[in-house]
Amino acid sequence: MAFVTHQGIRRLSSSAFRNAAIKHVTIIGGGLMGAGIAQVAATTGHSVVLVDTNEEILKKSTMGIEGSLKRVAKKKFADKQEAGAEFIATVMANVSTSTDAMSAAESTDLVLEAIVENLKIKQGLFGALDKVAPAHTIFASNTSSLPITDIASSTGRLDRFGGLHFFNPVPMMKLVEVIGTSATSQETFDSLLAFSKALGKTPVSCKDTPGFIVNRLLVPYMMEAIRLLERGHGSKEDIDIAMKLGAGYPMGPFELLDYVGLDTVKFIIDGWAEKDPDNPLMQPSEVLKKLVSEGKFGKKTGEGFYKYK
Repeated sequence: MAFVTHQGIRRLSSSAFRNAAIKHVTIIGGGLMGAGIAQVAATTGHSVVLVDTNEEILKKSTMGIEGSLKRVAKKKFADKQEAGAEFIATVMANVSTSTDAMSAAESTDLVLEAIVENLKIKQGLFGALDKVAPAHTIFASNTSSLPITDIASSTGRLDRFGGLHFFNPVPMMKLVEVIGTSATSQETFDSLLAFSKALGKTPVSCKDTPGFIVNRLLVPYMMEAIRLLERGHGSKEDIDIAMKLGAGYPMGPFELLDYVGLDTVKFIIDGWAEKDPDNPLMQPSEVLKKLVSEGKFGKKTGEGFYKYK
């Protein structure tokens, strides 16, 4: 009975806050994605706390944000150095850092996770945060491949849990996939849509399906290109040229695979194959497995399907 009463009080206490604008954001993960989201949120006037495990990572993150802002200011305020410096200072004043995720979540409107793509680690994080975050706080994950429903299952706020899938580099890419589960409330979903728009992004609404929209179409496309190569139906060079000139794509599938990271693509397709082993679109590739086992992940390692100097 005590549990039911507590839950009832929690729902009542949170209802007044649900339609409030998201102003204070806690971002867990200071990598490229987390730092990029922090930059965009701070630039649009949101108060941001960027959280990671140690000060060294956070120092690198803030230096990266400041460096990116300097590039923006150089273009935006080409002939007005003082205005550019003021712009940078204003944005950076909106960003603070912390190594204590629990404390950072005690007073926030949104907790957005951008950490390693590991379901158990994400569940552990959100399960702990759920105990300390205010009742009105919305939780969201930036995952690109894991089910939002599975991540949310570790919390008691299924109605206030969704997905916000940003694209790299965050300051430049306009799209955000806003993902709702079967339990996500309309108020929560509307808040996430409004937040995305407030960041100057273009949100699209998605159900909690593998890969959401972009990766659900993009990953099978890249995997089918690999299968064409495996069957000897075309060279990687000819397949890339065909898609660039025939479909108007800026990159061919093998160039894109190397850009995204072969390790990342393998992680996604292996996860999908495990959940849906009979789906021909989600079958793993021996060629991809071999390249990853050799540490050839693409551009970031200097070699993937192509070699990079």
